[in-house]
Amino acid sequence: MSEAFPGSDLTFGNKRAEIHTYEAPWLVYAMNWSVRRDKKFRIGIGSFIEEYNNHLEIVQLNDETGHFYVDPKLTVQHPYPPTKIMFIPDKECQKPDLMATTGDFLRIWQINEDGIEMKSLLNNNKNSEFCAPLTSFDWNESEPRRLGTSSIDTTCTIWDIEKEVVDTQLIAHDKEVYDIAWGGVGVFASVSADGSVRVFDLRDKEHSTIIYESPQPETPLLRLGWNKQDPRYMATILMDSSKVVVLDIRFPTLPVAELQRHQACVNAVAWAPHSSCHICTAGDDSQALIWDLSSMATPVDGGLDPILAYTAGAEVNQLQWSSTQPDWVAVAFGSKLQILRV
Repeated sequence: MSEAFPGSDLTFGNKRAEIHTYEAPWLVYAMNWSVRRDKKFRIGIGSFIEEYNNHLEIVQLNDETGHFYVDPKLTVQHPYPPTKIMFIPDKECQKPDLMATTGDFLRIWQINEDGIEMKSLLNNNKNSEFCAPLTSFDWNESEPRRLGTSSIDTTCTIWDIEKEVVDTQLIAHDKEVYDIAWGGVGVFASVSADGSVRVFDLRDKEHSTIIYESPQPETPLLRLGWNKQDPRYMATILMDSSKVVVLDIRFPTLPVAELQRHQACVNAVAWAPHSSCHICTAGDDSQALIWDLSSMATPVDGGLDPILAYTAGAEVNQLQWSSTQPDWVAVAFGSKLQILRV
């Protein structure tokens, strides 16, 4: 395993440590950091097994030993592979300790001393006990009772999870919606198999703004990252493409930058939680790359190069940047979860 991260001053006892690895008993796909300040090195992971019975577990890094451990009480069965995991965006620990997952339904889980229990099972289909598969979701940081899901049925659904009701459901696209991201209290964006990025304002539900369309008609857009520090910027990835498209919503249709140093298709993007101009990307070339976009305004001959590169042991399926500890990034590849100090 090779790395090109600079040395860090992190020590566990006498051992210098910059990378910690957890090996799961199954392929890891969904993965995310806890947001609470009192649970710093806590990460939720989900299995990717092509059958009904899947798994959800919470792993924790022991600061002293530098090893991950799993409390058996914090492992639970999950129907189908979870498409995404998120913890409630509650840094100050004011709210119940909640985690959400999407898949066949939106599930809200409560984490207690004695284990994980399902608090609610939410179905956005009024006419059936079955829900169209949910591809992704995002939790609203400004209003944590609000959560948005995206679905293959072309809709985005905004939930009030405290009341357990649908707040709004919008037909967002002409085809499956693959990802959704909040850009503020009442503003979200989505990407779809129809190849468009659309922005919605909940004060005007009848209209949306298309800010980007795939250059090749009908090339699906798979992921969307909205820059939390500077909401003018977002990033998206195209299906089977090795490039990442960075958009400035003030100038629709034309990307402000295209990141083109991956050697295979990109699977994940994550903006730095603490910096408006850093983004991490990862893909099937087993690379996680960190970019400094501060020079975006001035075109670079031959395109931008990443400032950091990390080579994982296999294709990177998932990538998350810790919002409470911005010098840590997590990647998932094969059955491994790895956290890297950047």
